[in-house]
Amino acid sequence: MSLDPTVYAIPAFVGLMLAEGVAVARHGLRGYERRDTAASLAMGLGNVVIDLGMKAVHFALLAAVAEHAPWRLTSSWATWALLLVAADLVYYWFHRLHHEVRVLWAAHVNHHSSQRYNLSTALRQSWTTPFTSLLFWWPLALLGFPPAMILAAIALNTLYQFWIHTEVIDRIGGLEHVLNTASHHRVHHGANVEYLDRNHGGMFIVWDKLFGTFAPERAPVRYGLTSNIDSFDPRVIAAHEWRALARDVRGAPNWRARLGYLFGPPGWSPDGAAKTSRALQAEAGMIGAG
Repeated sequence: MSLDPTVYAIPAFVGLMLAEGVAVARHGLRGYERRDTAASLAMGLGNVVIDLGMKAVHFALLAAVAEHAPWRLTSSWATWALLLVAADLVYYWFHRLHHEVRVLWAAHVNHHSSQRYNLSTALRQSWTTPFTSLLFWWPLALLGFPPAMILAAIALNTLYQFWIHTEVIDRIGGLEHVLNTASHHRVHHGANVEYLDRNHGGMFIVWDKLFGTFAPERAPVRYGLTSNIDSFDPRVIAAHEWRALARDVRGAPNWRARLGYLFGPPGWSPDGAAKTSRALQAEAGMIGAG
């Protein structure tokens, strides 16, 4: 297998971050903070190392599933176009479930832990989603897509999402109706109650509109978590929710509560004292928001 395309893109990431730094200074935006950026880069580096090791495992899994596909698709422009759309649909559910199931949220939460929003935030990637992602992409192999093409499509989906992590770009016209954009993804990173668990698409925003999770950018976005961790230590960023989850499971009074902590939404508790995103939205009168 060839090296992940995201590794080849690292020089472009650095150059674009430098350009964004100049742009945010010129436009008076909040911009970069040294410790926050360093934490994001450390998370990204850890993700690259872990993911490179997991690529062979993922490829082997996809290859094993592909043996049971009723047909085999060959590489062509049509196949690539179909795969990019299908991969983004899988990504939507991968991403959405990583917000709605706490054991998966523990793997994803670090990406939302920065209280700033710039291109370095795109690199604040998880050290554990390379493992949880194994649960999601195999149906594409069963549909006949070659495993190497699937891994390439996942990488292209990730590369696309780099540019949407910025405040420098406002709206891009009619493409906002179809594509995931900086505006749509700012909403996704918002800790505002109305923005929680919205806009999960990777390349396309149409999935959110189809499945009722879309929200437009209206109010100014407050970035970060509903309860911020206020740490720049990559080890804390990577593991804090796993530790909290383990603590809650250990302290649960019965198996129903243990399973609720693991597979219920973030914020679930047996007595309802903690608040899920839907509970917060219900309190704010937004229960019909999707």
